[in-house]
Amino acid sequence: MSLPALQYPNGISYEEFLATVDEGTYAEWVDGEVVPVTPPSDEHAQITLFFAEILDGFVRRTRIGGQVRHSPFQMKLPSSARQPDVLWAAADKADRFKRLGLEGPADLVVEVVSPESRTRDRREKFREYAQVGVAEYWIVDPMQRTCEVFRLSGAGTYLPLAPGDPARVASSVVTGFWIDPAWLWAESRDMWRAFEAWGLI
Repeated sequence: MSLPALQYPNGISYEEFLATVDEGTYAEWVDGEVVPVTPPSDEHAQITLFFAEILDGFVRRTRIGGQVRHSPFQMKLPSSARQPDVLWAAADKADRFKRLGLEGPADLVVEVVSPESRTRDRREKFREYAQVGVAEYWIVDPMQRTCEVFRLSGAGTYLPLAPGDPARVASSVVTGFWIDPAWLWAESRDMWRAFEAWGLI
């Protein structure tokens, strides 16, 4: 279950949110409310860091370009400031990276599900990211051991991308990027294993 929003009688602007909430506070700004976010578990943090490292390494080594960030870096949307676990924005969005976050939607967003974020990740953010134009949304669920990829359709809704054979999930916006979900659950998450599988080392 999501944590309750902090109440402000007349709501709070994004600028007030930045002035009120310390950098170390885990919270998002949504529709004028400050929504607390539970600090990540150790497994959550490890998966997030691993995914960010291999995605960043892939776009650098293949020269696809663009920029990768991980939480608590903000993605400022029209009515919210989210903190995706991992995001990638293509090179043509370089001027939208500001000191405190990315202005507008990223091209790819990854959310790692935790017990308290399940509804937020699978319903609230699922709808919001589609509405603002995040082209691809990955949902990684450590509890269910699943990794799902959704691609934004021309109608503005997310459609699931089928896993490949052998078992792997691939991006349609970062050309050539794919993972074996088993990498995420491995006791030792080794980014070099991914680079070797991609033929980059």
